[in-house]
Amino acid sequence: MSARKHFPRRYFMVLGTFLLALLLYIDRVCISVAKEPISGALDLNDKQMGWVLAAFSLGYALFQTPAGMLSDRLGPRKVLSVIVTIWSGFTALTGATWNFISLLVVRFLFGAGEAGAFPGMSRAIYSWIPLQERGLVTGINFSGSRLGAAFALPLVAWMIEDFGWRTSFIILGCIGVVWAGAWYLLFRDNPEEHTGIPANEKEFILATRQQKDTEKTSEKINMATLLRSKNMWLAMGQYFCSNFTFFFALTWLFPHVKSEYNLDTIEAGFYTSIPLIFGAFGNWFAGGLSDRIFKNGNWDRSRIFPASLGFLLAAIGLVGSIYMDNVVGAIVFLSLAIFGADMTLPPSWSFCVDIGKENSGAVSGTMNMAGNIGAFLTALAFPYLQAWTESTTPFFVVGAILNIIAIVLWYNMKPQRHFSTY
Repeated sequence: MSARKHFPRRYFMVLGTFLLALLLYIDRVCISVAKEPISGALDLNDKQMGWVLAAFSLGYALFQTPAGMLSDRLGPRKVLSVIVTIWSGFTALTGATWNFISLLVVRFLFGAGEAGAFPGMSRAIYSWIPLQERGLVTGINFSGSRLGAAFALPLVAWMIEDFGWRTSFIILGCIGVVWAGAWYLLFRDNPEEHTGIPANEKEFILATRQQKDTEKTSEKINMATLLRSKNMWLAMGQYFCSNFTFFFALTWLFPHVKSEYNLDTIEAGFYTSIPLIFGAFGNWFAGGLSDRIFKNGNWDRSRIFPASLGFLLAAIGLVGSIYMDNVVGAIVFLSLAIFGADMTLPPSWSFCVDIGKENSGAVSGTMNMAGNIGAFLTALAFPYLQAWTESTTPFFVVGAILNIIAIVLWYNMKPQRHFSTY
């Protein structure tokens, strides 16, 4: 019987990583929804809240590469179980903070805890997913993060109104511990170690998860090795640009739309969930497009074209939103921007698995580190640019320019070249 005649068991692993991405962004975006009650309770201004939002991104960025290397060395089963438990603890501790410094420290450590999530997923994808399926699987995983954020905006707004922000963070922390336990019990680092996977599917995965004629390296990997790679620098640069756009949706979109258009909390939650839902669609579309182009025999184009199209749409959406004087028009263009920004994710992470292979965790973690430096700057750029210019327009113009730069970077990237050779 062919490995394709039964429902592939490897997709249960994808379900687990999808749920992880869902949880990851529910925990991450709730701080944006809770901005007003937290600011009121702890007496914080917008610039201080900008630093709180940035502290997460800084912790997240700094621990990307070490967490990725850890997943490569110890396997995503142990690493993901441990880090989800750690970040869930810090999610709960957010509800116990009492001033600006305590909130800053907890959110930094929360970011450090979340750092290994997507690099760990990348390492699992390398072991479990055939090369020709990676685009769509990556898109499915990242769509979980967008749906999680979209779901969280109205849900957390309701939870905060009914239970208060402190209790809401504790509830969310408990959910993460449940996921960590289930992952450790049900997942294995390699399909050949899992007794629930049919032998023919194991053979299919092992035969198709790596291109037979691609080069491999036995060189010991460290940060210096990664930073000698042109492919690595290009991936980092374009992902910085992508995250500058997307992380606005996770940090300042909710308070910006609520204040700009005089909305109440629940109403703002529903409006600002729409761009994130379009982000999920962007992941699915780009993932499917990437795999379709790959199966037609053009590996390079399968990564470069979807990403470049996404950056172009993101630039158009950001610029268009500047000219909207009502919430519906603004949300339409911001949905286009986030749809485009999220189109860049499946090719970006597939590219990391392409050039990283057994070191996919380290490579993807390093790219994500650069991306989250972009997120760190986004969290600060929005309130500071607005204070200096008394307008939000400069922020959106900067984001659009970065998206155009990213297209140039993509056309210099080589998905078929191992990071040690280019």
